[in-house]
Amino acid sequence: MRTSALLVVLAAVLWGTAGTAGTFAAAGAVALAAARLVIGGSALAGFVLLRPGAKVRPSPTLLLGGLCVALYQLCFFVAVNMTGVAIGTVILIGSGPVFTGLLSWALDRQAPSRQWMWGTAAAIVGCAVLLLPGGGTVDPLGVGLALVGGFIYASYAVIAARAIVAGHPSDEVMAVMFGVSALIMIPILLAGDLSWVTDPASLATVFYLGLATTALSYVLYGRGLRGTPVATASTLALAEPAVAALLGVAVLGETLSPTSWAGLAMLAVSLLVVARPEKVGSPA
Repeated sequence: MRTSALLVVLAAVLWGTAGTAGTFAAAGAVALAAARLVIGGSALAGFVLLRPGAKVRPSPTLLLGGLCVALYQLCFFVAVNMTGVAIGTVILIGSGPVFTGLLSWALDRQAPSRQWMWGTAAAIVGCAVLLLPGGGTVDPLGVGLALVGGFIYASYAVIAARAIVAGHPSDEVMAVMFGVSALIMIPILLAGDLSWVTDPASLATVFYLGLATTALSYVLYGRGLRGTPVATASTLALAEPAVAALLGVAVLGETLSPTSWAGLAMLAVSLLVVARPEKVGSPA
């Protein structure tokens, strides 16, 4: 696996730990999401943008990317609340790579390769099989919000990738976007229940979510985008639900059905296919 693709997968591994880590906090889901972005975005902005020699400054495009980061979090939690965690997660995470590929195609006039298309299709199927063993409530509005969330995720991924490809330092691009998202989420955090801040376990969890699963993970993701097409990176990010499922078994004592294990294996194989370097001149 190429180094850039490995960095994207490592970022997805960190994202996959968020759900398990969140079970150790007394805060609600929206509060965790807001605190995660406030801490992670502030850390990125502080450590990257304030260091000597930082070049990237907020531009209209990067400001839009920061808004997308915040809106993605809100769409996700509202969608899963309306339609169930399993279905909402599959639709949002599964649609993200598809929208990313389509946006890249529309903006860069480069059609996705057959390797990417087949690998992405298999990864989405594997993700669905893994996460939908028990079904869920199909709420049309919730499904719509999940699709909107998938499009918003694709939008900020493409915005970041295009800025990095244009020559802007990846760390600084991510710092601007997540710094903006932190500012947006501060009022949401302060408007909610803050009683959890007096609980040491909750505080430790929130700082882990902010520093590891946000600040560090998006530094890795941004550096991975230097050498990985954004459509490929979005598919590789589907390693996140696989890691979450395995941690659920190992740490939380959850069980997976044989069908779920089959979905996990299918997802793993498809990600290896997508990560494999493509032949120059391969047909689209």
